[in-house]
Amino acid sequence: MKILYAIQGTGNGHITRAIEIIPYLQKKGNLDILVSGIQSDIELPFDVKYKFKGLSFIFGKKGGINFWKTFLKLNSRKLLKDIKALKIKEYDLIISDFEPISVWAAIKAKKVCIGLSNQVATLHYLAPKPKNDDVLGRVILQNYAPTNYNYGLHFKSLDTNVFTPIIRKEVRAFTPTNKGHYTVYLPSYDDIEIIKKLKKIGQVEWHVFSKHSTKNYKVNNISISPINSDLFLKSMASSEGVLTNAGFGTTSEALFLKKKLLVIPMKKQYEQHCNAAMLEEMGVTVLKKFSKKMIEPILDWVNKNTLVEVDYKDNVKDIIDLIIKNHTV
Repeated sequence: MKILYAIQGTGNGHITRAIEIIPYLQKKGNLDILVSGIQSDIELPFDVKYKFKGLSFIFGKKGGINFWKTFLKLNSRKLLKDIKALKIKEYDLIISDFEPISVWAAIKAKKVCIGLSNQVATLHYLAPKPKNDDVLGRVILQNYAPTNYNYGLHFKSLDTNVFTPIIRKEVRAFTPTNKGHYTVYLPSYDDIEIIKKLKKIGQVEWHVFSKHSTKNYKVNNISISPINSDLFLKSMASSEGVLTNAGFGTTSEALFLKKKLLVIPMKKQYEQHCNAAMLEEMGVTVLKKFSKKMIEPILDWVNKNTLVEVDYKDNVKDIIDLIIKNHTV
């Protein structure tokens, strides 16, 4: 059996999840890997047959997507050419983690494509939704990579086809400790904005991992470091709490490591607001934005012991076995 596994390369969570999924897919058949997107900070340690620029959203510095830079990097002609060139018909099973080129090539060739991602779970009818509906954001999410059958990943299992998060073995191997610091990952905010806010909460140490810095430096009680997966994991595993956006990967790992969690969903990112709605329902602290008015709620979060208990078993084999059972002869 020939399998294509297509991965969205924009967020780190897609790549870390793929690292766990790929070995199981390799046991099921002859596997080819496709990656599109340019924003991940983690390398995939497997041979990738197809690498595409894809449809990548560029992080801004004020809490959301930089739509101008995103537009400038968009090459619709190249995107259509990649969709047309992908030899999708030769595959017996196509699985997409919110990756658009594989999905639209499958649609064009009238091939079945299986969705396996957090994004498809956020659209599930049982999944909590943000109070203020973002119609455009919801439409984009529904049509960005529309698959025939969906297997979702969310912070809680919703039905037989929506599972708890896939936690990488690297994270499962940690024995969490508490050295008293707080780990921060807010890729859509500028370092200056983060420092300006957090230095007002001077009684704790902040470890900030920045997408906008190329060097290590320290300002008062705030340490700034470029993104480094190993150092970030060590910081998170030994932290008292994690302050981050509402992306699926880091938040899932923070909950698994039994860390206090505070999330600030990115502006105009509908799936992050859906994730935040689920997390808030579970008892996680959620803030609308990172502003001066939010300093007091952040301080309140620091002073409280607001742990949310989860049980995330190693479920990768079960998920892949179910997909193979349901979609292969």
